[in-house]
Amino acid sequence: MITNIDPLNTVVSHEEITTILPHRYPFLLVDRVVHLDLDESYIVGQKNLTWNEEFFQGHFPGTPIMPGVLILEALAQTGGILTHKKGFSTSISVLLSIKNSKFRKTVVPGDILHLHVWCNHVSSKGGRVQGKAMVGDKLAAEAEIGFAFVDKEQIGR
Repeated sequence: MITNIDPLNTVVSHEEITTILPHRYPFLLVDRVVHLDLDESYIVGQKNLTWNEEFFQGHFPGTPIMPGVLILEALAQTGGILTHKKGFSTSISVLLSIKNSKFRKTVVPGDILHLHVWCNHVSSKGGRVQGKAMVGDKLAAEAEIGFAFVDKEQIGR
């Protein structure tokens, strides 16, 4: 896992992410990709958290924290970007399972969430990725995420 991330580096922009993932605000949870290594099947996405996030308004008002399920969704979306970049671009990765998830640190407004994801297995039908969400050098959450590939034409039918 890379720990010395250049905060000014952008490998995949927000604009490109919107061409890869079908999600839109407020459900698009990856602002940009700051590292991508296709040979190692490893990606680092970034989510900048501000007080303006809708979930902070109602999730523990007065002491706002990012819902754990949204941290896992951000990891899954980062995995979707990775599989797209690895050549599975005619399909969309759809969440299938979450295993061994653990939440270690609260994520609050002002944090920068780094989403480290690497492929455990990928095939034409789907696969598994491992993810760790970090705030600075602190582990916020981790999980193994299973996904299935669905043809883009089949979404919404």
